[in-house]
Amino acid sequence: MKDIAIYGAGGYGREVACLLKLINEKEPLWRFIGFFDDDPSLLGSQNVYGPILGGMEELNRWDSDLSLVIAIGSADGIRSIVQRVTNDRIDYPNIVAPSVVFLDRDSVKMGRGNIVGTNCFVSCNVEMGDFNIFNGYVPIGHDVKIGSCNVFMPSSHISGGVVIGDNNFMGLQAVVLQYLKIGNNTRIGANSVIMRKTKDGYLYIGNPAKRVEL
Repeated sequence: MKDIAIYGAGGYGREVACLLKLINEKEPLWRFIGFFDDDPSLLGSQNVYGPILGGMEELNRWDSDLSLVIAIGSADGIRSIVQRVTNDRIDYPNIVAPSVVFLDRDSVKMGRGNIVGTNCFVSCNVEMGDFNIFNGYVPIGHDVKIGSCNVFMPSSHISGGVVIGDNNFMGLQAVVLQYLKIGNNTRIGANSVIMRKTKDGYLYIGNPAKRVEL
């Protein structure tokens, strides 16, 4: 078993701790040692799943090999944490729930640091980059290409042939219809349906989703 920690001691971090436990019940892979978090007031405290080991300073001083899961539900937050880690002893495994269904696992390409949560479905010929979060019950259609640091909230749907860039957020039960392209830094509201190509850096809400000026 290999030591593993979670960056982010909030609600989603606790969910990921539960996910690691589920994985270990099927095959003992991970020795969970605790959480890191940017809130300095949490140092030395403990939640129901493990101790708070410190923040970025403590992580960068860690003197043994350690796998790290970044459990932050924000694309910008994920990217910021990755950029601040300078410790060469840290690695980023892909964490895949035992209940995930791969239609053709051999045709799926994954980078590093992805979290594929409970009851997700991944079709064939799917490519994903690094540090994406698929937060449960997310179906990913055939021939989908996904970049890095994207957050997909529970029950969001990615249809076949969709191309998604980097640093995007899809809200609860949001839908992207087939063969559309989502660029970068785009937010899609809960229950919204993307029916045409989006423009980078905007929020889209509704069915059909419309661009919102902030």
